[in-house]
Amino acid sequence: MTGRLDGRTAIVTGAGQGVGRGIALALAAAGASVVVAARRAQTGEPVAREIRDRGGRAVCVETDVTSREAVEAAVAAAVEEFGSLEVMVHNAFRGGRPHRLEELDDHVWRSCSGTAVWGSYHCARAAFPHLLVAGRRGRLVLVSSTAGMEGSASVPAYAAVKGAQRALAKSLAREWGPHGITVNCIAPLADTPALEEAFAQRPELRASRLGRSALGRIGDPEADVGPVVTFLASEEGGYVTGQTLVCDGGSFTGL
Repeated sequence: MTGRLDGRTAIVTGAGQGVGRGIALALAAAGASVVVAARRAQTGEPVAREIRDRGGRAVCVETDVTSREAVEAAVAAAVEEFGSLEVMVHNAFRGGRPHRLEELDDHVWRSCSGTAVWGSYHCARAAFPHLLVAGRRGRLVLVSSTAGMEGSASVPAYAAVKGAQRALAKSLAREWGPHGITVNCIAPLADTPALEEAFAQRPELRASRLGRSALGRIGDPEADVGPVVTFLASEEGGYVTGQTLVCDGGSFTGL
């Protein structure tokens, strides 16, 4: 595998399935060495093996993003295995099941904020020294959601923490800009196990999602979302920072 990310190392959290897997495969296809940071090796190692089988370089590191020590260990493993870290992608998330405010309990808040907000913080803190060395090649990408822009009647906690990720990305883009490091979010809509589960529970949701899409389809994690992150990680994306790139087939057009 050779391409625009040759010589760069990327960590992708939550890369054992869904959007994270698609991002990891796309980055590897562009030439990056990839650390598949998954909560369970049972899901992460097959993705790392898939990258290697395609001719890329990848390792799996079990990583709970709610733990600072676990994230620091993943960063250390990336540097030890591949020699550097240029790209940190935080995708991992738990706690997005539908709920209403009166049903919301502390467990949901802890799960949502632990993976989205605290996970973003841990990834940024652990990666920063290495992104600083990378300079103009340093990239932080947070996987957010359009729910963080327009709100949601069915997942208010999810919308709140996804909005917090956008605020953190904007702030870090300003703080790290003088070092040449870019910080951005993406807001994807793609076919994932979690989305399929939601469709199974609420069959009307699929028609609703398709009805909102200008392109009339739900995206593919590798083919539709992965290239957006690859762009942000590349030289071509070096002048984009502090932004949220929406890749959802035109479902949200409010920017």
